[in-house]
Amino acid sequence: MSYKPKMARLMRRLLIGTTLAATAISLPLMTSTVMAQEDFPTRPIRVIVPFGPGGLADVTVRLAGEKMSEILGQQIVVENHPGAGGVAAAEQLLRSEPDGHTLIVMSNGTTIATSLFTELSYDPQSQFTPISTVAWFDLVLFSNPDTDIDSVEALLAKAEADPGSINIGTVNPGSSQNLAAELFRSVTNMEANIIPYRTSPDVMAALIRGDLDIAVESYTAFASAIEGGQVRAIAVTGLDRNPALPQVPTAAEAGVENYDVTGWNALYALDGTPDAIIDALHEAVATATEMPEIVQKFADLGTIARSTTPEEMADRFEVDRQKWAEVIDSAGIETQ
Repeated sequence: MSYKPKMARLMRRLLIGTTLAATAISLPLMTSTVMAQEDFPTRPIRVIVPFGPGGLADVTVRLAGEKMSEILGQQIVVENHPGAGGVAAAEQLLRSEPDGHTLIVMSNGTTIATSLFTELSYDPQSQFTPISTVAWFDLVLFSNPDTDIDSVEALLAKAEADPGSINIGTVNPGSSQNLAAELFRSVTNMEANIIPYRTSPDVMAALIRGDLDIAVESYTAFASAIEGGQVRAIAVTGLDRNPALPQVPTAAEAGVENYDVTGWNALYALDGTPDAIIDALHEAVATATEMPEIVQKFADLGTIARSTTPEEMADRFEVDRQKWAEVIDSAGIETQ
């Protein structure tokens, strides 16, 4: 009798045995992975904020994080890692595992950083995965109440009557405020001087002294001066009115076309995080930002609590990235 049929049967048995063994090994691994996702989160979730404590991104994420902790059953721990371009914060996330237990806050400022910093050490679009926005906010055009600039119309009329006489103050070149001023100057064809200052209090002081005609800043940065009647809000830069300044028109309502500067803060995870975990985190953000308590607390800060899908967030990031790249280029702002 030939040995070949015996050998063939033996090979088939070995193959079947190997396949069954491999299946037996892989099934527990697959099951443990699925269970890990279903049990998420299994420990506190770190949220890395690329700004110092007390800022709008920090405060809104902490407020939403309190509710997310209740929803997810684990504490949200906010850590501040400020630094140019968000590099320090990004490095924290890049050193973590893609398991949803370490997240990062990104903002419209991140879209600016991709053009402003030519050698950014991370790629937010390929290395990170969007979860959802948390807060949306605008900037405000302020004037000195002792002047006759009480509206955008009055501002443009003065600029036309005396070209080059208008001084607009913002914080550092390349900041959201600075680029908002650059875009405003561009779309209105206004001849004006944009003067950068080191800090928001410096801008406020210059406006109150009369060194500036206009300042572009956030509501929260100038809230005390607004309450004290030291500055006057003449327009907001977004397409929606600011909830803390409902009487102040948007720039679009004031007749400025093609102008929208709406900022946002969003949560991102490390690329490779399982979809089931991204979905769980997104659901927690969406639920938290719909709670009346959060909506009101955000409104008091001049922000809007609103979530997006991961896909919507990815699209918004790219739109803003392209817009600010064009503004930086046309304004001749020096990259770093």
